[in-house]
Amino acid sequence: MRRGAALLALLWMALLAIAGAAYAHETPIAVLRIKQETAGRYYAQWIFQSDKGLPAPTAVFPPHCTYEAPLLDCGSRGLVGMLSVEQLDQRYSGVVIQFTRAGEKTQAYTLTPGSPSVAFGPGGGSSLAALADLMRAYILIGFEHILLGVDHLLFVLGLIWLVRSRWMLLKTITAFTIAHSFTLAAATLGWVGVPERAVNAAIALSIVFVGAEIIKLQRGQIGLTVRHPWVVAFAFGLLHGFGFSNALTKLGLPQDSIVLALLSFNIGVEIGQIAFVAVVLAVQWGHRTMMVHFDRRLDPVPAYAIGGIAMFWFLGRMSMMFTS
Repeated sequence: MRRGAALLALLWMALLAIAGAAYAHETPIAVLRIKQETAGRYYAQWIFQSDKGLPAPTAVFPPHCTYEAPLLDCGSRGLVGMLSVEQLDQRYSGVVIQFTRAGEKTQAYTLTPGSPSVAFGPGGGSSLAALADLMRAYILIGFEHILLGVDHLLFVLGLIWLVRSRWMLLKTITAFTIAHSFTLAAATLGWVGVPERAVNAAIALSIVFVGAEIIKLQRGQIGLTVRHPWVVAFAFGLLHGFGFSNALTKLGLPQDSIVLALLSFNIGVEIGQIAFVAVVLAVQWGHRTMMVHFDRRLDPVPAYAIGGIAMFWFLGRMSMMFTS
């Protein structure tokens, strides 16, 4: 067994215990869609809020604009000036502004607690600039989603634990990436539909499976994941892709640039996933270099913790399917 992976898993379990269990995989991002109806008049509405019932943040429009939801009237000047969002750090980790002027491509901006405002010019910007803004916004969304998606990362951690060869690990992570990219695209574009809560429950069960495979390996038994890791990664990657798509479709993709937004979100997810794998491998290398060892009786603890927490998620998510 890899002692570095065991230490990392123990640290993750401690963080999870502090943070609490995630019954639902939710991206804490709200979306404000602004669409121009006539000169100086816009339709502005929050289209995604928290599944946990959190109210939307407060949007502060330029002083010359009057907002009576969902109508925004900015007169002859139009929507120019500073738009800011309050209470970001209290309710959401970010806000996506989707702004569509008449006859132009949708522009997207991501606001965060550290950068809670955006300045709008008089319009007429280049289509290329709008597409660049949209790509930047959805890459950030994808990156945040994977790093906050503890269940997805816990599954990847289990794969790293089970796969001994670096070359096989590359193939395994690649298979996982290809699979979840396919189902992410298929579900987001409306080719297939799956119930969100059932998917979330099944994702938790996939982590239970990986935890059981780790315990088998510790007992000297060669399970399916050790024999064919890329096959298992591909199969469960299809499932995890549906989980990604549930978050993305809630964000209300701009219909005039849906493929670009989807691609950008997936790029952000992959960047986050690669960063996580790199950190895990770096910790493993550092642990081997320092030659730190623990009592072998502690070896099973992280695997049982992974499986136990995932089973807790599974039961919680199953209960949500029948109680609400």
